[in-house]
Amino acid sequence: MRHRVVVTGIGCVTPLGNNVEQMWDSLKRCANGVGPITHFPAEDFPTRFAAEVKDFSIADYVDDPERFVHSSPNILYAIGAATQAMTDSGLADGDFQPPRFGVYLGAGEGGQDFERYMSVIARSRADDNGEEDAGETVDVEKFVRFGLQTMEPQCELEQEPNRPAGHLAGLFNAQGPNMNCLTACAASSQAIGEATELIRRGDVDVMLSGGAHSMIHPFGVTGFSLLTALSTHNEDPAAASRPFDLNRDGFVLGEGAGMLVLEELEHARARGAHIHGEVLGYGSTADAYRITDIHPEGRGATACIKMALKDAGINRDDLQYINAHGTSTKVNDKVETMAVRNTLEADADSTPVSSIKSMMGHLIAAAGSVEAITCLLAIRDNVLPPTRNYETPDPDCDLDYVPNEAREAPMHRALSNSFGFGGQNISLVLSEFNG
Repeated sequence: MRHRVVVTGIGCVTPLGNNVEQMWDSLKRCANGVGPITHFPAEDFPTRFAAEVKDFSIADYVDDPERFVHSSPNILYAIGAATQAMTDSGLADGDFQPPRFGVYLGAGEGGQDFERYMSVIARSRADDNGEEDAGETVDVEKFVRFGLQTMEPQCELEQEPNRPAGHLAGLFNAQGPNMNCLTACAASSQAIGEATELIRRGDVDVMLSGGAHSMIHPFGVTGFSLLTALSTHNEDPAAASRPFDLNRDGFVLGEGAGMLVLEELEHARARGAHIHGEVLGYGSTADAYRITDIHPEGRGATACIKMALKDAGINRDDLQYINAHGTSTKVNDKVETMAVRNTLEADADSTPVSSIKSMMGHLIAAAGSVEAITCLLAIRDNVLPPTRNYETPDPDCDLDYVPNEAREAPMHRALSNSFGFGGQNISLVLSEFNG
Protein backbone atom coordinates (compact mmCIF):
# COMPACT_ATOMS: atom_id res chain seq x y z
CA MET A 1 0.00 0.00 0.00
CA ARG A 2 1.35 3.41 -0.96
CA HIS A 3 0.21 6.08 1.48
CA ARG A 4 -0.78 9.50 0.19
CA VAL A 5 1.33 12.45 1.36
CA VAL A 6 -0.17 15.86 2.02
CA VAL A 7 1.32 19.18 3.09
CA THR A 8 -0.11 20.50 6.35
CA GLY A 9 2.41 23.22 7.22
CA ILE A 10 4.59 25.71 5.33
CA GLY A 11 7.10 28.35 6.40
CA CYS A 12 9.90 30.37 4.86
CA VAL A 13 12.58 33.01 5.39
CA THR A 14 13.60 34.64 2.10
CA PRO A 15 14.98 37.83 0.56
CA LEU A 16 11.38 38.73 -0.33
CA GLY A 17 9.88 38.26 3.12
CA ASN A 18 10.36 36.39 6.36
CA ASN A 19 7.08 34.52 6.25
CA VAL A 20 4.93 32.87 3.63
CA GLU A 21 2.40 35.62 3.01
CA GLN A 22 5.06 38.36 2.86
CA MET A 23 6.98 36.35 0.30
CA TRP A 24 3.90 35.50 -1.74
CA ASP A 25 2.73 39.12 -1.83
CA SER A 26 6.19 40.17 -3.05
CA LEU A 27 6.20 37.51 -5.75
CA LYS A 28 2.78 38.54 -7.01
CA ARG A 29 3.96 42.17 -7.18
CA CYS A 30 7.07 41.12 -9.13
CA ALA A 31 9.16 42.74 -6.39
CA ASN A 32 12.94 42.86 -6.19
CA GLY A 33 14.98 41.25 -3.40
CA VAL A 34 18.43 41.96 -4.85
CA GLY A 35 20.82 44.70 -3.68
CA PRO A 36 24.40 45.47 -2.66
CA ILE A 37 26.06 42.91 -0.39
CA THR A 38 26.05 44.03 3.26
CA HIS A 39 27.12 40.78 4.97
CA PHE A 40 30.81 41.56 4.32
CA PRO A 41 32.89 44.19 2.46
CA ALA A 42 32.47 43.19 -1.19
CA GLU A 43 33.77 46.29 -2.99
CA ASP A 44 36.67 44.44 -4.62
CA PHE A 45 34.70 41.41 -5.84
CA PRO A 46 33.65 40.97 -9.49
CA THR A 47 30.07 40.64 -8.21
CA ARG A 48 29.10 43.07 -5.45
CA PHE A 49 25.41 42.28 -4.99
CA ALA A 50 23.21 39.44 -3.77
CA ALA A 51 19.70 38.71 -2.48
CA GLU A 52 20.03 38.90 1.30
CA VAL A 53 17.50 38.10 4.03
CA LYS A 54 16.53 41.31 5.80
CA ASP A 55 15.29 42.20 9.31
CA PHE A 56 15.46 38.63 10.59
CA SER A 57 15.91 37.87 14.29
CA ILE A 58 16.11 34.42 15.85
CA ALA A 59 14.68 35.98 19.02
CA ASP A 60 11.30 36.05 17.27
CA TYR A 61 11.28 32.23 17.25
CA VAL A 62 13.02 30.94 20.36
CA ASP A 63 12.98 31.84 24.04
CA ASP A 64 16.74 31.43 24.45
CA PRO A 65 18.39 33.15 21.45
CA GLU A 66 21.76 33.22 23.21
CA ARG A 67 21.87 29.44 22.71
CA PHE A 68 22.36 30.10 19.00
CA VAL A 69 24.98 32.83 19.22
CA HIS A 70 27.53 30.67 17.37
CA SER A 71 25.06 29.23 14.86
CA SER A 72 25.44 29.92 11.16
CA PRO A 73 22.75 31.89 9.30
CA ASN A 74 21.43 28.74 7.63
CA ILE A 75 20.59 27.29 11.05
CA LEU A 76 18.81 30.46 12.15
CA TYR A 77 16.81 30.64 8.92
CA ALA A 78 15.93 26.94 9.24
CA ILE A 79 14.60 27.46 12.75
CA GLY A 80 12.53 30.45 11.65
CA ALA A 81 10.98 28.66 8.68
CA ALA A 82 10.43 25.39 10.58
CA THR A 83 8.75 27.16 13.51
CA GLN A 84 6.34 28.78 11.08
CA ALA A 85 5.62 25.47 9.36
CA MET A 86 5.08 23.58 12.61
CA THR A 87 2.76 26.28 13.96
CA ASP A 88 0.86 26.32 10.68
CA SER A 89 0.47 22.53 10.79
CA GLY A 90 -0.99 22.50 14.29
CA LEU A 91 1.69 20.01 15.38
CA ALA A 92 3.76 22.45 17.43
CA ASP A 93 2.05 21.24 20.61
CA GLY A 94 3.14 17.65 20.00
CA ASP A 95 0.09 15.97 18.45
CA PHE A 96 2.21 13.11 17.07
CA GLN A 97 4.19 10.05 18.13
CA PRO A 98 7.82 11.29 18.39
CA PRO A 99 9.41 8.10 16.97
CA ARG A 100 7.18 8.45 13.89
CA PHE A 101 8.09 12.08 13.27
CA GLY A 102 11.31 12.70 11.33
CA VAL A 103 13.36 15.44 9.70
CA TYR A 104 14.81 15.35 6.19
CA LEU A 105 16.58 18.49 4.98
CA GLY A 106 18.57 19.61 2.01
CA ALA A 107 20.67 22.07 3.97
CA GLY A 108 23.98 23.51 2.89
CA GLU A 109 27.13 24.01 4.89
CA GLY A 110 27.12 26.84 7.42
CA GLY A 111 28.80 30.21 7.13
CA GLN A 112 32.55 30.28 7.58
CA ASP A 113 34.23 31.80 10.65
CA PHE A 114 36.09 33.89 8.10
CA GLU A 115 37.81 36.57 10.16
CA ARG A 116 39.23 34.17 12.75
CA TYR A 117 40.30 31.70 10.08
CA MET A 118 42.08 34.29 7.98
CA SER A 119 43.78 35.80 11.03
CA VAL A 120 45.21 32.36 11.87
CA ILE A 121 46.54 32.00 8.33
CA ALA A 122 48.04 35.49 8.40
CA ARG A 123 49.83 34.82 11.70
CA SER A 124 51.06 31.42 10.43
CA ARG A 125 53.03 32.60 7.43
CA ALA A 126 56.41 30.92 7.18
CA ASP A 127 59.49 32.93 8.14
CA ASP A 128 61.15 34.62 5.19
CA ASN A 129 64.74 33.30 5.17
CA GLY A 130 65.61 34.92 1.89
CA GLU A 131 63.80 32.26 -0.09
CA GLU A 132 61.56 33.49 -2.88
CA ASP A 133 57.82 33.25 -2.01
CA ALA A 134 58.59 31.94 1.49
CA GLY A 135 56.14 34.44 2.96
CA GLU A 136 53.34 32.99 0.85
CA THR A 137 53.46 29.57 2.54
CA VAL A 138 51.95 28.55 5.87
CA ASP A 139 53.96 27.09 8.72
CA VAL A 140 51.82 24.11 9.76
CA GLU A 141 53.11 24.09 13.35
CA LYS A 142 52.17 27.75 13.74
CA PHE A 143 48.81 27.18 12.07
CA VAL A 144 47.91 24.41 14.53
CA ARG A 145 49.09 26.41 17.55
CA PHE A 146 47.35 29.64 16.59
CA GLY A 147 44.26 27.77 15.43
CA LEU A 148 43.84 26.06 18.79
CA GLN A 149 44.25 29.43 20.50
CA THR A 150 41.96 31.39 18.20
CA MET A 151 39.18 29.34 16.62
CA GLU A 152 35.80 28.95 18.35
CA PRO A 153 34.91 25.23 18.60
CA GLN A 154 31.16 25.79 18.56
CA CYS A 155 31.40 27.84 15.36
CA GLU A 156 33.33 25.01 13.74
CA LEU A 157 30.68 22.49 14.82
CA GLU A 158 27.80 24.64 13.58
CA GLN A 159 29.27 24.75 10.07
CA GLU A 160 28.43 21.10 9.47
CA PRO A 161 25.53 20.55 7.01
CA ASN A 162 23.77 18.16 9.38
CA ARG A 163 23.41 20.75 12.14
CA PRO A 164 20.13 22.37 10.96
CA ALA A 165 18.39 18.98 10.96
CA GLY A 166 19.80 18.16 14.38
CA HIS A 167 18.62 21.44 15.86
CA LEU A 168 15.12 21.01 14.43
CA ALA A 169 14.83 17.48 15.83
CA GLY A 170 15.67 18.79 19.28
CA LEU A 171 13.37 21.79 19.08
CA PHE A 172 10.32 19.77 17.97
CA ASN A 173 11.01 16.37 19.57
CA ALA A 174 11.29 14.60 16.22
CA GLN A 175 12.72 11.23 17.26
CA GLY A 176 12.30 9.49 13.91
CA PRO A 177 14.68 9.48 10.92
CA ASN A 178 17.00 12.48 10.80
CA MET A 179 18.73 13.06 7.48
CA ASN A 180 20.35 15.69 5.32
CA CYS A 181 21.36 15.62 1.67
CA LEU A 182 23.53 18.22 -0.04
CA THR A 183 23.08 17.79 -3.78
CA ALA A 184 23.75 21.43 -4.60
CA CYS A 185 20.78 23.31 -6.04
CA ALA A 186 18.58 20.20 -6.02
CA ALA A 187 19.06 19.45 -2.32
CA SER A 188 15.83 20.60 -0.67
CA SER A 189 13.65 19.27 -3.51
CA GLN A 190 15.39 15.93 -3.13
CA ALA A 191 14.81 16.06 0.63
CA ILE A 192 11.09 16.62 0.05
CA GLY A 193 10.97 13.74 -2.42
CA GLU A 194 12.80 11.33 -0.14
CA ALA A 195 10.77 12.40 2.89
CA THR A 196 7.66 11.71 0.84
CA GLU A 197 8.92 8.19 0.12
CA LEU A 198 9.42 7.52 3.84
CA ILE A 199 5.78 8.37 4.48
CA ARG A 200 4.52 6.53 1.40
CA ARG A 201 5.98 3.24 2.55
CA GLY A 202 4.69 3.64 6.10
CA ASP A 203 7.95 4.24 7.98
CA VAL A 204 6.72 7.50 9.54
CA ASP A 205 3.56 9.59 9.88
CA VAL A 206 5.10 13.07 9.67
CA MET A 207 8.25 14.58 8.17
CA LEU A 208 9.56 18.11 8.54
CA SER A 209 11.33 18.71 5.25
CA GLY A 210 12.91 21.51 3.24
CA GLY A 211 16.20 23.31 3.12
CA ALA A 212 18.32 26.19 4.37
CA HIS A 213 21.45 27.79 2.99
CA SER A 214 23.54 30.95 2.85
CA MET A 215 26.66 31.27 0.73
CA ILE A 216 26.78 35.05 0.87
CA HIS A 217 30.22 35.10 2.45
CA PRO A 218 33.72 35.69 1.00
CA PHE A 219 34.41 32.03 0.24
CA GLY A 220 31.01 31.52 -1.42
CA VAL A 221 31.17 34.59 -3.62
CA THR A 222 34.82 33.88 -4.49
CA GLY A 223 34.03 30.31 -5.53
CA PHE A 224 31.14 31.19 -7.79
CA SER A 225 33.10 34.14 -9.22
CA LEU A 226 35.96 31.81 -10.16
CA LEU A 227 33.43 29.62 -11.94
CA THR A 228 32.11 32.73 -13.77
CA ALA A 229 28.61 31.65 -12.74
CA LEU A 230 27.48 34.94 -11.16
CA SER A 231 26.02 37.92 -12.93
CA THR A 232 28.31 40.96 -12.87
CA HIS A 233 25.53 43.46 -13.55
CA ASN A 234 26.81 45.68 -10.73
CA GLU A 235 25.45 48.89 -12.21
CA ASP A 236 21.84 47.70 -11.78
CA PRO A 237 21.54 44.73 -9.39
CA ALA A 238 17.74 44.71 -9.52
CA ALA A 239 17.94 43.84 -13.23
CA ALA A 240 20.73 41.26 -12.88
CA SER A 241 18.70 38.07 -12.55
CA ARG A 242 16.94 37.64 -15.89
CA PRO A 243 16.08 33.98 -16.51
CA PHE A 244 15.46 33.00 -20.13
CA ASP A 245 16.26 36.52 -21.39
CA LEU A 246 18.71 36.80 -24.26
CA ASN A 247 20.97 39.14 -22.24
CA ARG A 248 21.26 37.00 -19.09
CA ASP A 249 24.83 36.79 -17.77
CA GLY A 250 24.69 34.57 -14.69
CA PHE A 251 22.74 33.93 -11.53
CA VAL A 252 22.33 36.06 -8.41
CA LEU A 253 23.28 34.50 -5.09
CA GLY A 254 20.48 34.37 -2.52
CA GLU A 255 19.92 32.87 0.92
CA GLY A 256 17.11 31.66 3.14
CA ALA A 257 15.04 28.63 4.11
CA GLY A 258 11.82 26.89 3.19
CA MET A 259 10.14 24.20 5.30
CA LEU A 260 7.15 21.94 4.74
CA VAL A 261 5.35 19.61 7.12
CA LEU A 262 4.58 16.45 5.13
CA GLU A 263 1.99 14.13 6.61
CA GLU A 264 0.35 10.83 5.85
CA LEU A 265 -3.19 11.61 4.70
CA GLU A 266 -5.12 9.56 7.26
CA HIS A 267 -2.94 10.91 10.08
CA ALA A 268 -3.77 14.44 8.95
CA ARG A 269 -7.47 13.65 8.60
CA ALA A 270 -7.66 12.08 12.05
CA ARG A 271 -6.60 15.32 13.71
CA GLY A 272 -8.58 17.60 11.40
CA ALA A 273 -5.53 19.28 9.88
CA HIS A 274 -5.75 21.96 7.22
CA ILE A 275 -4.26 20.58 4.00
CA HIS A 276 -2.38 22.90 1.65
CA GLY A 277 -1.96 20.34 -1.10
CA GLU A 278 -0.50 16.98 -2.00
CA VAL A 279 2.93 15.76 -3.11
CA LEU A 280 1.79 13.76 -6.10
CA GLY A 281 5.01 12.91 -7.93
CA TYR A 282 8.77 12.73 -7.47
CA GLY A 283 11.50 12.19 -10.05
CA SER A 284 15.26 11.95 -9.52
CA THR A 285 18.00 11.39 -12.10
CA ALA A 286 21.66 12.20 -12.72
CA ASP A 287 23.15 13.53 -15.94
CA ALA A 288 26.21 11.28 -15.45
CA TYR A 289 28.05 13.70 -17.68
CA ARG A 290 30.45 16.24 -16.15
CA ILE A 291 31.03 17.79 -12.74
CA THR A 292 30.65 21.37 -13.95
CA ASP A 293 28.28 21.04 -16.94
CA ILE A 294 24.77 19.75 -17.47
CA HIS A 295 24.17 17.44 -20.40
CA PRO A 296 23.73 19.65 -23.50
CA GLU A 297 20.71 17.69 -24.71
CA GLY A 298 19.05 17.74 -21.30
CA ARG A 299 18.86 13.98 -21.03
CA GLY A 300 18.84 13.92 -17.21
CA ALA A 301 16.36 16.77 -16.86
CA THR A 302 14.04 15.26 -19.47
CA ALA A 303 14.10 11.84 -17.80
CA CYS A 304 13.51 13.45 -14.41
CA ILE A 305 10.39 15.33 -15.51
CA LYS A 306 9.00 12.20 -17.19
CA MET A 307 9.67 10.19 -14.02
CA ALA A 308 7.82 12.71 -11.85
CA LEU A 309 4.79 12.73 -14.17
CA LYS A 310 4.70 8.93 -14.22
CA ASP A 311 5.03 8.77 -10.43
CA ALA A 312 2.14 11.23 -10.13
CA GLY A 313 0.03 9.18 -12.52
CA ILE A 314 -0.76 12.16 -14.73
CA ASN A 315 -0.32 13.05 -18.37
CA ARG A 316 1.70 15.94 -19.75
CA ASP A 317 -1.48 17.97 -20.42
CA ASP A 318 -2.52 17.67 -16.75
CA LEU A 319 0.00 20.35 -15.72
CA GLN A 320 -1.10 23.98 -15.52
CA TYR A 321 2.26 25.49 -14.50
CA ILE A 322 5.98 24.79 -14.25
CA ASN A 323 8.12 26.52 -11.66
CA ALA A 324 11.45 26.44 -13.46
CA HIS A 325 14.89 25.99 -12.03
CA GLY A 326 15.55 29.05 -14.19
CA THR A 327 18.90 30.24 -12.87
CA SER A 328 19.61 32.99 -15.45
CA THR A 329 22.71 31.28 -16.82
CA LYS A 330 23.16 30.78 -20.55
CA VAL A 331 23.35 27.00 -20.50
CA ASN A 332 20.86 26.13 -17.74
CA ASP A 333 17.96 28.11 -19.17
CA LYS A 334 18.52 26.78 -22.69
CA VAL A 335 18.74 23.16 -21.54
CA GLU A 336 15.75 23.42 -19.19
CA THR A 337 13.67 24.85 -22.05
CA MET A 338 14.80 21.91 -24.18
CA ALA A 339 13.86 19.44 -21.43
CA VAL A 340 10.38 20.94 -21.07
CA ARG A 341 9.86 20.68 -24.83
CA ASN A 342 11.19 17.12 -24.89
CA THR A 343 8.73 16.14 -22.19
CA LEU A 344 5.56 18.12 -22.90
CA GLU A 345 5.94 18.03 -26.69
CA ALA A 346 2.81 19.60 -28.22
CA ASP A 347 1.65 20.90 -24.83
CA ALA A 348 4.85 22.88 -24.16
CA ASP A 349 3.60 26.07 -25.82
CA SER A 350 0.43 26.18 -23.74
CA THR A 351 2.09 25.46 -20.36
CA PRO A 352 3.28 28.59 -18.53
CA VAL A 353 6.78 28.51 -17.02
CA SER A 354 8.32 31.06 -14.66
CA SER A 355 11.35 31.51 -12.43
CA ILE A 356 11.09 33.21 -9.05
CA LYS A 357 14.90 33.38 -8.94
CA SER A 358 14.43 36.49 -11.06
CA MET A 359 13.13 38.20 -7.90
CA MET A 360 14.87 36.54 -4.94
CA GLY A 361 18.04 35.14 -6.47
CA HIS A 362 19.21 31.55 -6.14
CA LEU A 363 18.89 30.16 -2.61
CA ILE A 364 21.13 27.21 -3.61
CA ALA A 365 20.25 24.23 -1.37
CA ALA A 366 17.12 26.01 -0.08
CA ALA A 367 15.82 27.01 -3.51
CA GLY A 368 13.71 23.94 -4.26
CA SER A 369 11.76 23.99 -1.00
CA VAL A 370 10.82 27.66 -1.38
CA GLU A 371 9.79 26.98 -4.97
CA ALA A 372 7.64 24.01 -3.88
CA ILE A 373 5.88 26.30 -1.41
CA THR A 374 5.38 28.81 -4.22
CA CYS A 375 3.69 26.12 -6.31
CA LEU A 376 1.25 25.37 -3.48
CA LEU A 377 0.42 29.07 -3.15
CA ALA A 378 -0.05 29.41 -6.91
CA ILE A 379 -2.51 26.50 -6.81
CA ARG A 380 -4.29 27.96 -3.79
CA ASP A 381 -4.84 31.38 -5.34
CA ASN A 382 -4.91 30.47 -9.05
CA VAL A 383 -2.08 32.93 -9.68
CA LEU A 384 1.11 32.34 -11.64
CA PRO A 385 4.17 34.19 -10.27
CA PRO A 386 6.04 36.12 -12.97
CA THR A 387 9.55 36.08 -14.36
CA ARG A 388 11.05 39.48 -13.61
CA ASN A 389 13.43 41.26 -16.01
CA TYR A 390 12.30 39.31 -19.06
CA GLU A 391 12.76 41.81 -21.90
CA THR A 392 14.55 40.31 -24.92
CA PRO A 393 13.46 36.89 -26.18
CA ASP A 394 16.14 34.27 -26.78
CA PRO A 395 15.53 31.97 -29.77
CA ASP A 396 16.79 29.08 -27.64
CA CYS A 397 14.27 29.88 -24.89
CA ASP A 398 10.89 29.97 -26.55
CA LEU A 399 8.27 29.09 -23.92
CA ASP A 400 5.67 31.21 -22.12
CA TYR A 401 7.71 32.63 -19.22
CA VAL A 402 4.93 34.78 -17.64
CA PRO A 403 6.98 37.97 -18.17
CA ASN A 404 7.08 40.72 -15.53
CA GLU A 405 3.51 40.46 -14.27
CA ALA A 406 1.61 37.82 -12.28
CA ARG A 407 -1.18 36.12 -14.16
CA GLU A 408 -4.48 34.69 -12.98
CA ALA A 409 -5.10 31.19 -14.31
CA PRO A 410 -6.94 28.04 -13.19
CA MET A 411 -4.49 25.88 -11.25
CA HIS A 412 -4.71 22.24 -10.17
CA ARG A 413 -1.23 20.77 -10.57
CA ALA A 414 2.26 22.27 -10.87
CA LEU A 415 5.73 20.92 -11.60
CA SER A 416 8.74 22.24 -9.68
CA ASN A 417 12.17 21.64 -11.23
CA SER A 418 15.52 21.71 -9.41
CA PHE A 419 18.63 20.89 -11.41
CA GLY A 420 21.74 20.81 -9.26
CA PHE A 421 25.27 21.79 -10.16
CA GLY A 422 27.02 18.65 -11.33
CA GLY A 423 23.99 17.04 -12.93
CA GLN A 424 21.59 16.14 -10.09
CA ASN A 425 17.99 16.52 -11.28
CA ILE A 426 14.83 16.59 -9.16
CA SER A 427 11.23 17.25 -10.21
CA LEU A 428 8.21 17.39 -7.90
CA VAL A 429 4.55 17.41 -8.86
CA LEU A 430 2.44 19.39 -6.39
CA SER A 431 -1.33 19.16 -6.55
CA GLU A 432 -4.45 20.60 -5.01
CA PHE A 433 -5.91 18.20 -2.49
CA ASN A 434 -8.86 16.13 -3.67
CA GLY A 435 -10.14 14.09 -0.76
